[in-house]
Amino acid sequence: MSTPVLTTPAPTGLRERWNLLARRLERGVPHDLLALAARVAIAAIFFLSGRTKVAGLLHVTDSAYELFRTEYRLPLVPPEIAAHLAAYAEHLFPVLLVLGLFTRLSAAALLGMTLVIQVFVYPDAWPTHLSWAALLLYLVGRGGGRLSLDRAMRID
Repeated sequence: MSTPVLTTPAPTGLRERWNLLARRLERGVPHDLLALAARVAIAAIFFLSGRTKVAGLLHVTDSAYELFRTEYRLPLVPPEIAAHLAAYAEHLFPVLLVLGLFTRLSAAALLGMTLVIQVFVYPDAWPTHLSWAALLLYLVGRGGGRLSLDRAMRID
């Protein structure tokens, strides 16, 4: 007695073909790949920005202080403190993101920084900040994926 072979009929309509393609794309672009790409992409943006504020390893430059006195003025935070906080945050959190260590916390911190930049520094740059926020929200909501130290340490 032979076992009948169950086959899925070939999609005939446009909707069925589109849905088949969507399922294949979903399998081909998994969360782990998206998370890695998001982590590296947003980390590069913030890390390179942080490098413009320092000389050597982490010596905040006079020009960074001047930027925080003039262009990057924040309410309630003195420019000297804000320059240090920004420079350190733009180095620490991107490194953690690339490693996938404390991914959700690091992404949330950079999301907060993005919000401050949007509201107090460059309110007209919302398209740029929205693209940063989208990557960061993805990481906050989904985590660093299997290709992260979070997953290796089981702290996802």
